[in-house]
Amino acid sequence: MSETRSDGELLRAVAADADRRAFEELYRRYAPWLTARLRSRCADAGVVDDVVQETFLAVWRGSARYREEGDAAGWLWRIGSRRLVDVLRGDGARGRLRQALARLRHREEASAEERVLAGVEHGDLAGALVRLSPELRAVLQATVIDGLTTREAAVLLGIPPGTVKTRAMRARRQLREALA
Repeated sequence: MSETRSDGELLRAVAADADRRAFEELYRRYAPWLTARLRSRCADAGVVDDVVQETFLAVWRGSARYREEGDAAGWLWRIGSRRLVDVLRGDGARGRLRQALARLRHREEASAEERVLAGVEHGDLAGALVRLSPELRAVLQATVIDGLTTREAAVLLGIPPGTVKTRAMRARRQLREALA
């Protein structure tokens, strides 16, 4: 029975030796998770599958850029979410994005991220987050949790960058007031 290698060991093996087995292990470890996360952002399974493939292709080609002190899952999420934004910027994608987001906004079941946020037990942060409007929560999720830039969040949410900034400012102000 082989010993399980850490994410850092796998990425070093991919970067230094183009180790296919290390790459496959990393893919098996993270592709399902990345697919699920991206599907919470885009309802088009074909687009998500393409983005996951492009993300891992980028890892294969440029894994030497992974910083050892960083979290591999976070690193993969940043690559994948930015690639999704790039895809959604293409012709006709805005309409698909708006449709996907509309379906997600009107669903009754909370996403995994929403359930995690609701479970935070620092003060009444969970209650304060729940009391934010869905538009403000979406901006916070895109910019704070997912780490997207203002422009990337604007493309993802289908709103102007200035609106992203305004909503982020309003959300932070409302959270400060609720937690004070």
